[in-house]
Amino acid sequence: MRGSAGRPIAGATYSRVAIAFHWAIAVLVIGNLIVGIGHQSIPALRAWMPAHKAIGVTILLLTAARVAWRLAHRPPPLPAATPAWERAAAHATHWALYLLMIAVPLTGWMMVSGPEGRRALTWFGLFDLPYLPVSGGAAALGGEGHEVLGWMMAVLVAAHIAAALRHAVLLRDGVMTRMLPGRR
Repeated sequence: MRGSAGRPIAGATYSRVAIAFHWAIAVLVIGNLIVGIGHQSIPALRAWMPAHKAIGVTILLLTAARVAWRLAHRPPPLPAATPAWERAAAHATHWALYLLMIAVPLTGWMMVSGPEGRRALTWFGLFDLPYLPVSGGAAALGGEGHEVLGWMMAVLVAAHIAAALRHAVLLRDGVMTRMLPGRR
């Protein structure tokens, strides 16, 4: 929503905390998608796999904090002219992203926790992370789920970026600027 000066209406932007969560997690998710999807075909990305795991755990923890924040703090409303289908799609996409930001790291953690062929699991080399108590079958299921959910995450992230750009470039309705740092 915009006022007469073209600036977002007071109260129509996200809080600084919500903006910080959004951009921190966004950068980590996009980086992890690049490493996770590309590490098998781009040898240079294989060296990033220990960081990929640590970043995944970081995403999981930040997402838990973000969801708690989101449940306690209402986001600004969409413009009144937003069609019902678009509101429903936006809400469904956001909650699906939250779900994936939890499920993707958890399935990766399951995958590396299997009793056969355990892989090193540290948080940026500072300390070891515990393995989840899973069977070999559950670890294999985690690995398959991690791949499928990772691709789903990539698709939803692309859709989210496309929707943000649509609001910024085509609709020019101020929806995207509500999440930009320094726009309060």
